[in-house]
Formats: sequence, C-alpha cells, structure tokens
Amino acid sequence: MNLALWLERAGRSHGTEPAVGLGDRVVRNYAELAGRAARLAGALRQRFGLQPGDRVAIAAHNSIDYLDVLYAIWHAGLAAVPANAKLHGAELGYILEHSQARLCFASSDIEAAIAAHAPPTLERLITIGSADYAALIQADAAAITPRQGDDLAWLFYTSGTTGRPKGAMLTHRVLYWASHAYAAEVDPVSPGDAILHAAPMSHGSGLYIMAHVMRLGVNVVPETGGFDPEEIFRLFARWPRASMFAAPTMIRRLLDCRADCDPAHIRTLIWGGAPMYVEDTLEALARFGPRLAQIYGQGESPMTISTLSKQAIAAREHPRWRERLASAGVPFACVDVMIADGQDRPLPADESGEILCRGDVVMPSYWRNPEASAATLKGGWLHTGDVGAFDSDGYLHLKDRSKDLIISGGSNIYPREIEEVLLKHPDVREASVIGRPDREWGEIVVAYVVGTAEATELDALCLGEIARFKRPKHYVFVPALPKNNYGKILKTELRELDARQRKPDGS
Repeated sequence: MNLALWLERAGRSHGTEPAVGLGDRVVRNYAELAGRAARLAGALRQRFGLQPGDRVAIAAHNSIDYLDVLYAIWHAGLAAVPANAKLHGAELGYILEHSQARLCFASSDIEAAIAAHAPPTLERLITIGSADYAALIQADAAAITPRQGDDLAWLFYTSGTTGRPKGAMLTHRVLYWASHAYAAEVDPVSPGDAILHAAPMSHGSGLYIMAHVMRLGVNVVPETGGFDPEEIFRLFARWPRASMFAAPTMIRRLLDCRADCDPAHIRTLIWGGAPMYVEDTLEALARFGPRLAQIYGQGESPMTISTLSKQAIAAREHPRWRERLASAGVPFACVDVMIADGQDRPLPADESGEILCRGDVVMPSYWRNPEASAATLKGGWLHTGDVGAFDSDGYLHLKDRSKDLIISGGSNIYPREIEEVLLKHPDVREASVIGRPDREWGEIVVAYVVGTAEATELDALCLGEIARFKRPKHYVFVPALPKNNYGKILKTELRELDARQRKPDGS
C-alpha cells in the first residue's frame, strides 16, 4: 500500500500526461516526475544508507521540487516529516530532534536558521535547488520499496496544549482513505484537472497532492510560491477546472481583489482550518457561483471529519439553507462522528459536547508520546477537544474550539507557548494570551501582561523564540488578571473584558 505506487504506475501508463505545473506552464509529465522521484529515492537509500521507516524532513516553501522530495521519500520506504517553513529555527530544531529525522531538505532562505538549531541526530541538511540536490536527482533509480498500510508515511506536527508540537502519525492507509474521501466527497478529480498550491504544501494543501496524482491531475505551484490573489485569478484562467485549498482569510482576499476572474474556470474553492463568516460565504457564492466546499478536520484526522459540499452550499431553496451555511457539514463516509458528554456517552441532536471520531482515516497514535496518545484516543475515539452539536438533519455545528486554541489565518496557535516566552522577561509577573476576533484573520493574538516590561521588549523576545505569526499583535498591561478561588486565570472573563475594551475599529 505504498502511496508512491500511484505515481509509479502513472509514470508507466500515462507518462506523457502533465503532472506538475509552475505558474502557467507544464514543467513535468508523469514519466518525468516518477523518474525523478525514483532516482532521488535511490540516492536516499544508496548514498545515505537510509532504511525503511527512517524519517526525512522537508522544511521548505512551496516549489515544484517539493513533489520530487515527497514522493522520493515514499518511494524509498521512508517517512516524510513536512514542517511549516514559517516556523522559528528553534521550533524546526525541536521537530527535527523529536522526529529523529536523519536528513532534512530545506529552502535556501531558511537553511541557516535550521543549521543553528539542528540536533546531533540530523546527519545532513540538503538545500533544495542546490548543486548537491541536482546531483542526487542523477542517482541510479531505486525499485519502489513495499510498504504496509500501517507503516508511517507522514509525520504531521500539530501544536499541542503543552506548547510543544505533537507528531500525528499518518500512515499509508490513513492517507489512502483521506485521498479517496477528498475525491469522492469534496472535489471529484478527472485526468488533467489541476490544483493550485497557494497554501502551504506542508499542511492542508499538501494533503491533496495524492488525490490528484491518483486521478492523473496536475499539481500546480504559483510562480510566487504562495498566495497572490491576482496571480491566482490568472492561473484559474490558464488551468480551467482548477481547484484550490484556502484558509478563510485567503477567500476573503480573493473577494477583495477586483481583478477579472471568470468563475467558470474554477472547479472548487475549498476552505478549512477555521470557520468562515456566513456573510463571506454568501459573497463568495455570489461571485464564484456553486464552486465552494468546506472541510472540518484536524492533523490527527487529516481534513476528514466532516464536509459541507458544493451542493449543500448552493442549495438556496432549502428552508434551512442559511443555517447549514453556518455548519461544518456532515461526517465523511469513512468516519464515525459522535457528540459526547464528559464520560464519552453519546448525546442527542442539539445537545453540545466534545466532537469524537474514529475510522481508518484517524491516526493510530502520536509519535513518541504514549501519554498524549492514550488521552486523545481513549476508547478508540479521537477526542478533538472541539465542542459541537448535530442538528436534527445530521449537520455538525461547531460551538467552540479547544479552550485555549487561537486560529489566525488558518494557523493553530496555542497561548501557553507564547505565555511561556513572555514569562522569561524579568519584568513580567504574569501573562495570559487570548484570541481577539478579527474580520481579516479570524482571530489575532493579544497578550494581557502584569508587569513593567515594555511592549517593544516583549515583541523582540517573542521574535527571538517563536514564529512571527504567533507573536501578539497587541499587549495590554493590567494590574491583575481575573482568577478563580483556586488561582486559575479565567480566560473567559479576560475575553469578555477584552470585548468591552475594544475600540469600534477592533483594536
């Protein structure tokens, strides 16, 4: 059940079909992509002596080479560790150490940051696009290494409430089911259909690579390597029937862009990572037509807990249409989803509880973290930490997220990680971080601080230890934080206080 078999077979049976695009041009067909992956896999096995199951990290921005590396890792029977290129060097260093990755492929602009924090277990840091990388692509091709469904394919690092990321073990079977779920229930793919990778290939967008290879689609990377609304509209015109995965803030930026866009060229715009305002959904529907779909999932069940289909979003005639637009849709066919009370007992419709799910698309455990695995997968169910309820029609409504989680621009941010950094300053006695609602980003990070430190000092401290997107956008200095009788900070009261003190412009 090696995922690389889909590419290897496509290279033999449909070798001349387009496989990889850069901007508006095809740069590799399936024979070329499969050949590059097989040769790079040969280098990984023969030159570096890697053995099946060894981990290889990818800390890189979106590029066409990302596909070579990812499929070479699987072709060689290894496990990929894609890491967010926006992370701080220290954060990337932790992922490399914890995953015990032997090699890391990195973009040139973050190689130095990784090298400064690389653990002793990392044997080699390879710059994508360098002469060394080009030489590896010229190695002798390796035969594909057989893998079982339970073998690790993708170690997906997702933030945890302790502030340290946890590695969700996504096996070949998990990604097999996730790919079929996408193609069956979210965005059917036909040969030649494209997906635009404007969101990070290390996360949500990258998880849809396999479904497009499986169905002979084209994985397209924008020339900028990221998200520029005007470029995206040009690419939709170049690649008719193209889809794109986006965070809600990206959809909002598309709506704000006044460049010409013929929606007939768009196959599907899929959003996830955070809820989207109903008014924004209505505006997107008016501009782009019935080409919108939503997914709800977590790294532990990659993009596959529930989905709000294009048909449901476009069904204006349904009496509960607007209510459904505010939902997360219905469960995927490959998972059981339950709303449970504190004792994991199922709750009836319209009663709120924790969202639990189980199925072959759910991770088997966390990497090197038996305690978190036992707690999260208690009783065979993935405990999402999210609160929701089913309505009488079976649509899932998210009522709240994990108590402390902040989702900003589709990225998960856990306050404790930031609080621990702030508390390193000698003039900070207490700190509590919350999310403030923001129309553009969903939420922004706000830090409430007790102490005499300057905001500029705290900003510099954060920039030195955590990723830029995690640092607080505002610092509020207060004489004391609200607490209960046990001395626990009451973030609910803090959020209420923040709401009362906000200016009309949201600042």
